[in-house]
Amino acid sequence: MKKYLFITGRLAAKALEKCLGKLNLDFQYDIFVLNCTVAAFMNTEWIATHLDCGLKYEMIIIPGLSEGELSLIENKTGIPAQRGPKDLKDLPLFFGENKELQGFGAHKLKIIAEITDAYSLSINDVIKRAEYFRDSGADIIDLGGPSKGEFRDVERKVRALKDSGFKVSIDSFDKDTILKADRAGADFILSVNSVNIDIAQQVNAKVVVIPDFGKGLDSLYENITKLDATGKEYIIDTIIDPLCMGFTQSIERYIRLRKDFPDKEIMMGLGNLTELTDADSGGINALMAGVATELDINYVLTTEVISWAKGSVKELDRARRLMHYAYENHMPPKRINYDLVMLKDPPFDVYAEEELKSMQKEIEDKNFRIFTGNNKIYLFNRDIFWSGTDPQEIFNSLKIMDSRHAFYLGKELERAALAIRLGKKYVQEESLRWGSK
Repeated sequence: MKKYLFITGRLAAKALEKCLGKLNLDFQYDIFVLNCTVAAFMNTEWIATHLDCGLKYEMIIIPGLSEGELSLIENKTGIPAQRGPKDLKDLPLFFGENKELQGFGAHKLKIIAEITDAYSLSINDVIKRAEYFRDSGADIIDLGGPSKGEFRDVERKVRALKDSGFKVSIDSFDKDTILKADRAGADFILSVNSVNIDIAQQVNAKVVVIPDFGKGLDSLYENITKLDATGKEYIIDTIIDPLCMGFTQSIERYIRLRKDFPDKEIMMGLGNLTELTDADSGGINALMAGVATELDINYVLTTEVISWAKGSVKELDRARRLMHYAYENHMPPKRINYDLVMLKDPPFDVYAEEELKSMQKEIEDKNFRIFTGNNKIYLFNRDIFWSGTDPQEIFNSLKIMDSRHAFYLGKELERAALAIRLGKKYVQEESLRWGSK
């Protein structure tokens, strides 16, 4: 069986031994305790000087906070070196779940990102917004037109996007706008129903067919029949209603559509959910990406207008990859990828108060260590051990005179308090985790 060597300092030695002892590892290990309390002080050059050349291990694991080139250790020992997690409590994740997932990242679902006010923006601003959406993961840029009347300058804006390598759709029922956009090279027309369905034969772009306004699924099927008679390519969208206003019936319609048209492309617009629900968009987008994956939906249309829906394109990009992997591997979308765990955090462990007090006994300096656990903030050095829930109260008790030190501790204590409030993991001098970047 392969064998690893873990490098640690005096302060974390007992906790490391306890943590490793709980894990079901597929290798044996030794722990080498160096005469240092703070892992960040153990750079790779210093660690290398304390290691022998004749070691017999398959891997050397050093603390995640240790800085420097790993090659210094590897050249000295001839053994591959790797940094562990910055907090040893994350070792279960490091060895159990943070592994390469074969095939993860693939997807079939395409994202259409709508620039809702494209008709009122300059060409440069349209390009900038489109580039933002493309960087976020969008496959198609939808140009929103006015609710009534012609979309002025639509041809120039479509051409500018096409010249920049974008796939473009136009969101308008205005006949002149549609024809101009099509001449400029638009790829998709959103949308047609009985009001303007005749225009479908006049354009090269693929059209999205929807129900008639205020009517149900029967009207959509009638519109589909008309398009089938012409041989025109189309995408079907039965329209999602907002929550508490017919949403579940909307899903029933999509289920029926997929059963009745197993080989046709279907689109699902999500703005009526993300924009019209007083909730962060991340969870909604994750759920709907899962629904879209199960129903083999081909396109989702989204917007980023209201504040809580900002970032929806990026969220959908992450969600379609997660759901595709889960669906293809016949598993729930859990413990696969944590990019969409944003307001809260992936599972994590914390130190018990007894562990922290044991750790304090090994400290020989006045530098403050800060931890959270059991809904408390813990702060200690060799002389004092404080715990509490109010960062201001803890800070006032310290009576710090040095302004730089006071600023540092104030910042860390507030971050620790925020982590407790949101149920997030706190690691001293590390930013809180907010999902994918």
